Parts: sequence; C-alpha cells; structure tokens
Amino acid sequence: MKARALTALAIVTIAACGRGETKAGDTGTAAATTSSSVDLNGAGATFPYPIYSKWFSDYATTKGIKINYQSIGSGGGIKQLSEGTVDFGASDGPMTDEELAAAKGGKVLHFPTVLGADVVTYNLPEVTTPLRLTGELVADIFLGKVTKWNDPRIAAENAGVSLPAKDILVVHRTDGSGTTYIFTDYLAAVSKAWAAGPGKGKSVQWPVGLGGKGNEGVAGAVKQTPGTIGYVELAYANQNRLPAALIKNASGAFVAPTIASITAAAEGATAKLGTDSDYRISIVNAAGADAYPISSFTWLLVYEKQGDATKGQKLIDFMKWMYAEGQQSAASLDYAPLPASLASQLATRLGTIQVGATP
Repeated sequence: MKARALTALAIVTIAACGRGETKAGDTGTAAATTSSSVDLNGAGATFPYPIYSKWFSDYATTKGIKINYQSIGSGGGIKQLSEGTVDFGASDGPMTDEELAAAKGGKVLHFPTVLGADVVTYNLPEVTTPLRLTGELVADIFLGKVTKWNDPRIAAENAGVSLPAKDILVVHRTDGSGTTYIFTDYLAAVSKAWAAGPGKGKSVQWPVGLGGKGNEGVAGAVKQTPGTIGYVELAYANQNRLPAALIKNASGAFVAPTIASITAAAEGATAKLGTDSDYRISIVNAAGADAYPISSFTWLLVYEKQGDATKGQKLIDFMKWMYAEGQQSAASLDYAPLPASLASQLATRLGTIQVGATP
C-alpha cells in the first residue's frame, strides 16, 4: 500500500478575542502569535483542543484574559515550551526525562487537566452495529498482519455481523502526537509484537498506512474514505459522527468509550497519587469491569519558576479557574472531569509555582 499524506485542517490558533486563523508547521518550530491584546500564549496537543478552546473563550468572557493557543500536536507543544516561545505547553503524552532535562526554562511541572480517550474508528457503511475488537487484534491491524475486514479473527469477535471483503486501509498521525502516545502506549501494553516493534511514543515508525495531520486530519480521512480504520480523540469521533469500536478491556468486557467508562479507568490510579507525585502516569488497560482501556489524562506543562511575574500569575489564576469552574464543562465536550479530590489536590499544587523567580 503506497503511503500518501492526507490533507488536514490547517492548524488553528485560538484567541478568545476573535483573531483569525494562523497556520503553523506540525514540528512546532513556529513561535506562537503574539499581540498586545493577548495575555498568554500556549501550544500543543490537539487531543484536548475542543475543551481548551471552550475554556479559553469562557475565561476571556468572564475574566477578560485572552489566551492564544496553537493546536499543533503534543510534540510541537513540548518543543515550543522547551525553547521558551510560549507561556505553557500541552501534551497528551508526558515529557520524557530527556525532554525535561532539555527544557531551557528549568523544571517543568505536569498538571493533568481532564480525562479523555482515544477511540478506534472506521468507515464501513455496510456495518450498522459497533464492531468489537480486542487490543491484540487492533495491534495486528496496525502492524499490517490483518488486512481484510472479513478476516476470521474479526469475524470471531463479531458473530452475526456481515463483514465486507474489503481491504483494511490504516490511517495514522504524521505529526508528533499525544493522541498517538496514548494509542501506542495501549498497544504496547496489550501486544508483545507491538511493544517489540513500533513501541510507544508521540511518533513511531508505522508499518503500514496513510498519514493525516492532527486529530482533524485522521478523522477527516476516515470519514471520507470507505474501508479505513484510524484512531482519534473521542470528541473528534463524536463531532464527525464517526463510529467507535467496542474494545475488550483487561477484565474481558467489551466497553464503549463514554464519560463513565473513562472515569472508571481513572479510579484506583488517582487514589495512589500523593502530593509528591509528578503526575506522569498511564491509565491504559486499567483494571475494572467498566473501564475503557484506551483512556488517559492530558496535561498542561508549565515551568516551576515563572520569570515574568505578571504572566505567571495570570497562568496560575487561569489554572485555578480550570480546576473549579472549568471542570464543569468537560462532560459536554466528551471529556471526563477530574475527580474532585484530584482537582483540589492539583489546585493546591499550583502554590509550588514560583512567580517572578529566575529560572
């Protein structure tokens, strides 16, 4: 199968003051747009883009603080934060120890914001009931080992479903992506072949498939092309009316991605988090009969020492609002709000950020 790039939506810069679109490269090398009317600049993950867009708009309306955010992918967000071209980064995959050491502004803190999920979506007009897939089967499809929709292994999990004799066309991300990190973190947890091959990361060497930029690109490609299968954040699947497969979890149940099943995946993990945690934890393939197995936190990345006292305080104030009022709008956009105890713990942790301190 010949790989080709798929056209995706241009990267959008959101400024709550109503600025127009700004295009940037997916490598994250372009600096965030600056303006005297913008109070804070951020860049990064597309996975939480819908909820962040709403938060920044609501915060501008209620507090008068305008936040400019470039949805360029987690890899780009980490790069821009590390180079000091934005006030905060955003990622769905935690920074590695090597990335933390390379950050020019000193110690970076990870702050979970909401819970979300990757869904396995597909375009099969002939199939009207949600497909059932195991983690091993999903891994083998993305490894190129299962190539037909009517493969006996798929049929075995979907008794009574008439599957077409079509080729499976894999769609994956081309940019450095936290959505990819979550997906490959899950595949590495359930498939030895995947763990020993592509492995997990924000970018991996895909054995097969076509590339799309951002959640928008993958969602658009799957929606437009029959026979495709891809992975996107839950909100993008719902907004584009894409089907989501039921995925077999660690307890053996086939579970749909919902607010309740995402929350169930976080239970237990959050109870183990103490005040000394750096919050870089994975909740994929979590235990529990109701847990959706491709669930994850998403994080804001901020420097512990904020050299600009004015911007540092504005960032802290926004994050306090995010952990209180902001959580209330998460479910309406298909994200699970943080458990109240965790949100409170993180709001307290904001006190460790040193405003006006030299990095």
